[in-house]
Amino acid sequence: MSRKLVVANWKMNLTLEDSKDLIQKVANSVSFHAYVVIAAPAAYLHPLKDFIVGKKNIHLAAQNVHHEEFGAFTGELSAPMLASLGIEYCIIGHSERRIHFKEKNEILAQKVSQLFKHGICPIYCVGETLEQREKGKTYDVVKKQIKEGLFHLKDEEIEQIIIAYEPVWAIGTGKNATPEQAEEVHAFIRKYITQKYGEEVADEIPLLYGGSITAQNAKSLFEKPSIDGGLVGGASLNAEDFIQIIKANFPDK
Repeated sequence: MSRKLVVANWKMNLTLEDSKDLIQKVANSVSFHAYVVIAAPAAYLHPLKDFIVGKKNIHLAAQNVHHEEFGAFTGELSAPMLASLGIEYCIIGHSERRIHFKEKNEILAQKVSQLFKHGICPIYCVGETLEQREKGKTYDVVKKQIKEGLFHLKDEEIEQIIIAYEPVWAIGTGKNATPEQAEEVHAFIRKYITQKYGEEVADEIPLLYGGSITAQNAKSLFEKPSIDGGLVGGASLNAEDFIQIIKANFPDK
């Protein structure tokens, strides 16, 4: 995996044909050394896995996974199911899952372990609400999410993870943290992980920013030393915008 990457979270959007068209445009328009991960709706993962064969700069992620390996959980997907499709990545703990589906850090920790057990890299999301930021609790919230969701992992596991900082108040609102605000939290995350696992391990972990990334602000965010890329929502549904965001992190050589 590249230390730098850009992840698209399509959420519950697009048709299968729209998805293929968007991926084809991205694959044709960004350089071969770009590292792009597409978190597509679950129904599209199987056909898209076949579709991306030969597109070496495109990788697939699931948007969620169940915390149990198998069982009577209608409508859910397990880690071994995703692994059987050859899915490389999976988003865990997105704020929409935490808020709408009441997912707690303890459950997310189990999901992370399930993914590692089956060879899938978690993209673990953290971030505070506007109320928490205004009360000065940003670092406390992020620290708790990381400690309870990730600190059970072994060194060789956590150094393979991806962490995405997504301030909840900036997701889908048109607002975004300034590059300076984002950098401060990213630097804090790496320092906090260093305290537990050491600098060598912490330095291996890609830290992504998410929260209303656009073609206009991507470059200023990605230039910050602690920001290795982005988890992109709405802008990833538009091929032209998404291509510009990718190019901001992977300038043409």
